Order: sequence, then C-alpha cells, then structure tokens
Amino acid sequence: MDVLVTGAAGFIGAAVAGFLLDRGDRVVGLDNLNDYYDVGLKEARLARLEGRQGFRFVRGDVADPGAVEAAFDRGPFDVVCHLAAQAGVRYSLQNPLAYGRANLMGFLHILEACRHRGTGNLVYASSSSVYGANEKVPFSETDRVDRPVSLYAATKVANELMAHTYHHLYGIPATGLRFFTVYGPWGRPDMALFKFTQKILTGEPIDVYNHGDMERDFTYIDDIVRGVVAAIDRPLGFEVVNLGNHRPVRLERFIAVLEDALGRKARRNYLPMQPGDVPRTYADVSRAKELWGWEPTTPIEVGIPRFVEWYVGWAASVGHGRSGG
Repeated sequence: MDVLVTGAAGFIGAAVAGFLLDRGDRVVGLDNLNDYYDVGLKEARLARLEGRQGFRFVRGDVADPGAVEAAFDRGPFDVVCHLAAQAGVRYSLQNPLAYGRANLMGFLHILEACRHRGTGNLVYASSSSVYGANEKVPFSETDRVDRPVSLYAATKVANELMAHTYHHLYGIPATGLRFFTVYGPWGRPDMALFKFTQKILTGEPIDVYNHGDMERDFTYIDDIVRGVVAAIDRPLGFEVVNLGNHRPVRLERFIAVLEDALGRKARRNYLPMQPGDVPRTYADVSRAKELWGWEPTTPIEVGIPRFVEWYVGWAASVGHGRSGG
C-alpha cells in the first residue's frame, strides 16, 4: 500500500513507518521536527527510515496547509495515518495555542486533504486523556468523554468529533485510536519512563506526583504498532478504539521495576497532583479484540528492561547530559 504517516519522526510515527516498510509498503513521512523535545532524538528516528526502499520524507507542519498539500502531492495514498500532534498534558497549560494550531487546525487540514484527494482510509491518534477524571473503570469507548480536564484532552475529543463529521458528510472511513501511556525504546523524553531513567542514572530525585497514588495502563510500543497497523489494514467506517495494556500498574510498582532494570534505587520527591492530570487510566480493549483480534502481550517486566537497554546505548551515543532533551 501507499501510506502517508504524519509525525513520522515521532515516537509512534517512526515505529509505524518502520513496520510498514518492513512488510513492503511505500511510506511518505511528514514531520516538522519541532523542538518540543530533543530534535536530535527525532532526527535519529528519522535517520533509521531515510534511505530505506519505499520511504520518502517531506519536512513540514500539518498546521501549514501548503505543507499538507505538498505531502499529499506525493500520493495518491490508500491510507493516511495521522499521528502528528502537539502532545503532553502539562505543556498544554503552558502553551495552549500550540495545541490549537497542531491538533485542531492541523487535523482540519488533514481531513480536507483526505476529502479532496479521495483517501481510502484515515487512521488517527486520539488519547486516553479524553476520559478525563471518569471514575468507572475500565474505560470503555461508550463512556462519556465530554468532561476533559486538560486542553490537550479537549483537542483530542474535538478530533474525534471532526472525524465523525467528515465521515458523515463525505464518507471518509476514519478510525481514532485512544492510546494509553505508550512507552518503549525510542520513546519521548517528556514521558515518565524517560525522565525517571535519566534522573536515577544521574543521581537526581524523581518527581512522583499525587504522592505516588497513581495508576497507568502502560502500553508497550510494539503492541501499539500492531494495533495501528490493524486499523490501517481494515477500514471500518467510523470507529473509536482503545489501545491499552488492560493491566493498570501503580506508579510505585512501575518505579520498582525500573529500579531493578537499572540496578539502582530512585530518590523520590513526592508532590501533589498536577493540574490536568488524572489519578488512573485503565483500558477496556474488548472492542479492539472484537474488531481485529488485537490484545496487548507485553508486561512492564519485559518492556521496561527493553527501554533501559535502548536508553543506555542512546545516552552513550549522544553524550552524557544530552539524552534527556
């Protein structure tokens, strides 16, 4: 197939693009390589794709309609896999306009391009953040999502509504994937695992929010990629589907597994809950299993050591102090 992957230098985007290339698909990657976190890490992910047969790269911002048009000019595409976004709950409190540009205007440009270019299938990233502070667990796709507690979450709810509108009006098949705390090799420096690993290795204390009373459905990158590719391969009309590990882990347990993998103890700095954060995420993945036979297979006892092995090599390759972004 011919697939456009936006956010191709990002964590999930680069992994999905690599998987598609491995199986023989042709991929055009679009990314603006912004400096939200270490550009060197994004460039390193991209370097693993460039030069491979079937891969072409367009540098540009989805918030720029001209850049989106330039990427679509490399088509036509059987599938658009839209993973570009301004990520991060806490950063949305600091720079809300970035979320409007990338997540709202950027997604609208993608939808318009899909409409006018006749794209056969749109797969896009949503987030577990849409569930807000819902107390019913596990989170199901049929739960209410009209009470977001961060602007980031609100933009992801908006994306789902926008996709439904374009499916209804123009018949575009659109599958939104609600990702639950994705981690693994080549992961994002703004995520807990990356920050904890760096600080434990340098002897700095780690910030543990809500005094450690947190649970997250940590989901390994390879499991996520399998789910994304399943959505790419099977247009479904309009769907929103959870992709999570279905095994929420207490934050203290997560840190303990990381300490074992590193062979070092963490110094903890306990803090209150941060604005926009939620105490627990927990995915009901029965819909993904029903649609695609998808189930997560990687526990943190396997995934965290894999990340640590990658991180140690990455940190050595870029020099001490740069690896944290």
